[in-house]
Amino acid sequence: MQTIKLNNGISMPQLGFGVFQVPDPAECERVVTEALELGYRSLDTAAAYLNEEAVGRTIRNSGLPREELFITTKLWIQDAGEASARQAFERSLKRLDLDYLDLYLIHQPFGDYYGAWRAMEALNQEGQVRAIGVSNFYPDRLLDLIQHNQIVPAVNQVEVHPFFQRREDQAFMRQQGVQIESWGPFAEGRNNLFSDPNLTRIAQAHGKTVAQVVLRWLLQRDVVVIPKSVRHERLAENLNVFDFELTPAEMDTIAAMDTGKSLFFDHRDAEAVRRLGQVRLNI
Repeated sequence: MQTIKLNNGISMPQLGFGVFQVPDPAECERVVTEALELGYRSLDTAAAYLNEEAVGRTIRNSGLPREELFITTKLWIQDAGEASARQAFERSLKRLDLDYLDLYLIHQPFGDYYGAWRAMEALNQEGQVRAIGVSNFYPDRLLDLIQHNQIVPAVNQVEVHPFFQRREDQAFMRQQGVQIESWGPFAEGRNNLFSDPNLTRIAQAHGKTVAQVVLRWLLQRDVVVIPKSVRHERLAENLNVFDFELTPAEMDTIAAMDTGKSLFFDHRDAEAVRRLGQVRLNI
């Protein structure tokens, strides 16, 4: 599996498997089992996904050596704060039934995420998590966090897909030593992504699918990506993207699809902040 080296020297698989919107335990265990059998070694979950226990059971039952896996989970808003973040980390670690995490992320840039970051820095220094990072941080908040703390986030997981490409944000992150990671690489099929004529033409030229073209485009941009699917054939398809390369002209064609706007929610919008801040986890 192709890897990316993070700013602390840790290697992270560039292509992993995300389990967002797979809350049913049985289904989660099935798809994670299939993903591991196919060769995925990076798993991305979160306290807010309500499936850490299912992921943990699957890891335990897989029989794979722990050191072969790269496990990410995330801290939700209600647990931001120095003391509460450490407690939330310990609960996540227990649900996952692991001795340590590979990557722990602040899920949203809201609440007392500065206190949370201090707790995460301590967890990293104690060896309980190999790398720490953030999610959904725009450059202004990311830079402010960097300037006033000791550890630079290893990763910033943000919305990245052909309609919202984040090129300037990625360049900024690269300058700061932060690895960009894409959530929602297929934009959940919005804007008719899977039938887009440009993507379809490129896919046909390579004997691939639109989904494979999108993943290849992200990989060639040095973006870490964690596509999610509950279908076995799609899991296999998403992994089969290392045997072809997009041409510069094809990369330019996809670059022209960028709208510069989120298809989900803007983390700088007051109403989005209100809605996210009101979500409470009962775990």
